[in-house]
Amino acid sequence: MKTEKTKEGSPSGPSASSSPPFASRFESIGVKVPEQRLSTKDLMKGVKMWGKLDLERLTGIKERRVCSETEDSYDLSLNAALDCLKHSTHKAEDLEMIICCSITKYKDGTTYVWEPPFSLYVKEAIGAPRALNFDIANACAGMLTGVFIMDDFIRRGVIKCGMVISGENLTSASRNAVPRVKTILSGQLASLTVGDCGAAVILERSGEGKARLEVSNFVTLSKYSDLCIGGPCRDAPGAQMTTQARKIHKVAIADTPPIMGRALQEFGIECGDIDHLVPHQTSMRAVYSGGKRLGHYFGKRVKNMVVILQEYGNTASTSHFLALYSYLNEKRFKPGEKMMLMALASGLTVGFVIFTMDDLVDRYGIEN
Repeated sequence: MKTEKTKEGSPSGPSASSSPPFASRFESIGVKVPEQRLSTKDLMKGVKMWGKLDLERLTGIKERRVCSETEDSYDLSLNAALDCLKHSTHKAEDLEMIICCSITKYKDGTTYVWEPPFSLYVKEAIGAPRALNFDIANACAGMLTGVFIMDDFIRRGVIKCGMVISGENLTSASRNAVPRVKTILSGQLASLTVGDCGAAVILERSGEGKARLEVSNFVTLSKYSDLCIGGPCRDAPGAQMTTQARKIHKVAIADTPPIMGRALQEFGIECGDIDHLVPHQTSMRAVYSGGKRLGHYFGKRVKNMVVILQEYGNTASTSHFLALYSYLNEKRFKPGEKMMLMALASGLTVGFVIFTMDDLVDRYGIEN
């Protein structure tokens, strides 16, 4: 796995033949979504803007899940971790590492926690005393970045099993944007698309006959770092986010295909080999125009785009695993299918995780 870059977007490093002897796989996935739902139509009732805007039609998002007064980032993280263990053959005490990747780290309401790290709170709550723990942050690419890091620890033989978690209580940014959005060009318009969710995934050393992760470099296009900025709201509880959504989409359309092409080339597969592409869940228009662009670039489109944002919105770092979890429970994946998870995050960060679906499908489904 390559980890060095000679210049922006140009990876270099040891050849595949010098890669570590071990491999990792996704052993189980867990999710926690709040019960409370907020429709886009109800959300937009509070927006007083010039002209008309049909946000549901523009984005495809019909509703999103919203934390109640008793739920926060910690609650979402913890319950996602417990759900992940419920679907796993491992127990909490088997975990050797826990990485928390949340953008939001709210505990006890809207209290933002820096120390101790969220990973320690979850480690102690689930009973994983052996686990090393630390937090990282990489915007909406957070969980896939955590997978990238843990995969490296497993490949090098440092650990055999660990969990990556995130709990995103994002809708304070949406709530704070409502009185501030006045036109379709508002920098906080994208804040109206977010939803709350917790997700967790266990990685383990892959055995014979099992799938293995192929993780590409995460390329940072730092000259676009100011296109999406989040932080605390100055005059209301929670967060606020300012986004230049059109510029981000333009950059993603232009720069993502060649980066994806290098990832595919690195692992010796073609775009047409991908059975399911799981993009970051932003809007229907962005996802499908991006898919169309990939088709033009490669001359062949991926067979299926995994999209669940209609009922959950953009859940930031948890979006890929929420999408996987939803499709697994609907029995829409089959063993042997080639999967690609595509990160696109503020920074701007682009990265890919490729794997072949295996018996992970057997532990999910309505009947379970």
